[in-house]
Amino acid sequence: MARCWLIYATAPRDLNARAANDALNAYISDLSRGIPVAHDHFTGTPHGGFVVIFPRDEKELARLDDPGPLAGWTIGTHALVFSLTPVGFGAQVDFTLENYGNTSVSALRAEEPDDPRYWWQRRGRS
Repeated sequence: MARCWLIYATAPRDLNARAANDALNAYISDLSRGIPVAHDHFTGTPHGGFVVIFPRDEKELARLDDPGPLAGWTIGTHALVFSLTPVGFGAQVDFTLENYGNTSVSALRAEEPDDPRYWWQRRGRS
């Protein structure tokens, strides 16, 4: 059955942040594991990050067992309950914000201050 998966990965302690970020980016860029839906990197130590990934078939699902550039890392792989597709993942974000956070993406966007660290505010601007 198709569904999104959460991959949580922590790097070996001797790997610096740049190398850890590069390795995670290489992992999610390999589309043979599926479509990367969302990802982020951890601050501080241990370095690492997470990705929500959508394997489209059994071959891509099987590739989740291959750590590739994350060999030697501690990796947790978990099937998600409600995020059956990337669209479902987005719907789950909306549902959680509305039903548990009493807000919405559009409300948060309207309240968000301008901040040069917020790269998403610059997307689409010329």
